[in-house]
Amino acid sequence: MSRFIAALPMYDWPEARAETDAEWVRVREALRGAGIDAPENLARRNADMPPVPGGIRDVKGNVIAPDPASLPPDEFDLPTLWRHPGLLFAQTCWGPMELGLASHVRVVGQPDYSGFEGGQGKLYSSVLLMRKQNARPVAEMPANGHAALPLALLRAKRLAYNSRDSMSGIIMLARDLEAAGEDLKLLSDLIETGGHRQSLIAVAEGRADICAVDCRSWALAQRFEPAACDLRPVGRTALRKGLPFIAARGAPDYPLPL
Repeated sequence: MSRFIAALPMYDWPEARAETDAEWVRVREALRGAGIDAPENLARRNADMPPVPGGIRDVKGNVIAPDPASLPPDEFDLPTLWRHPGLLFAQTCWGPMELGLASHVRVVGQPDYSGFEGGQGKLYSSVLLMRKQNARPVAEMPANGHAALPLALLRAKRLAYNSRDSMSGIIMLARDLEAAGEDLKLLSDLIETGGHRQSLIAVAEGRADICAVDCRSWALAQRFEPAACDLRPVGRTALRKGLPFIAARGAPDYPLPL
């Protein structure tokens, strides 16, 4: 059994699990071809992570995450995953990276978003979604990758977002608003949902008015989430670096074609 763990949790929708597994097989075989003992399967819950008695510690001995064995076994605590000393390969978001995660991991690659509308190589954007009856058709995304923000539509609306540290769910929008001379106070309320899928469902059900969902998650929603049929894009954030692939700082170096 490998001493390492790997996870691809960011787009691992239940309906697309076979696709996620196939993506891991490709990466796993590349790693094994480089002589690295990559794990057979992806971690998808706390119980899949090896215990770390006393908690996960940084190089100075400070506890930075709990022992996975102390967490609910069938849940999946991503901050613990990202800080696990056995982490060989995983996805994260630039939001947590900017908030301190970067000091505990190293970036090993970036995915290609060219296959998704709103993606361009290693760059991606978030689509702004509203209920169809309240929305006007989205303007064309500027060729220079700048944001297309419908400020009039955003004003005094309730924003559903996945988490405060999400680059695609709220941080990119906040930065684009600032560049336009506005801020999140333009909105009437911020409603944390816990996930992109939950955000777009909240908008479709009328519990929120708008959400920002990264282009790959929106593509998944159009395939698998019935609530997506009730939504329409009304704008996009500017292009920025997509989700990075990371490894623990103590994991072996490896060349990986991504």
